[in-house]
Amino acid sequence: MENKIVDLCKYRMNNAKDTLDTAKLCMEHQHYRDTVNRCYYAAFYAVKAVLALEEIDFKRHKDAIAHFNKNYVAPGIFERDLGRLLGRLKQKRGAGDYDDFYVVSHDEALLQYKAAEQIINSIRQYLKNKGI
Repeated sequence: MENKIVDLCKYRMNNAKDTLDTAKLCMEHQHYRDTVNRCYYAAFYAVKAVLALEEIDFKRHKDAIAHFNKNYVAPGIFERDLGRLLGRLKQKRGAGDYDDFYVVSHDEALLQYKAAEQIINSIRQYLKNKGI
């Protein structure tokens, strides 16, 4: 596999890890809406790390996620639960970012943090199995 593709994949996974670390800080400071936002982006960057290996990218988040679900979740490369977790993260992030009176509870933020962590760990294992 070409070095620049692997480098982009690794860069995106590092970005996912750093963003999840930021989500943890937001959680610790009780910024739950920001926690959910950062959790979504952490998971999204990990998904984009997988897509980097295909040398494919999308302008819209929904297209990247749809491609991931169709080509990785549906065929069983990743568990179906991963697709559901990613969809819920996207929905919660959208509500937190765009709904004026949407309130994120501690429990919801923690649930989304664990979801992002699970997605990132699954993708990390997938990449490790590929020798990345």
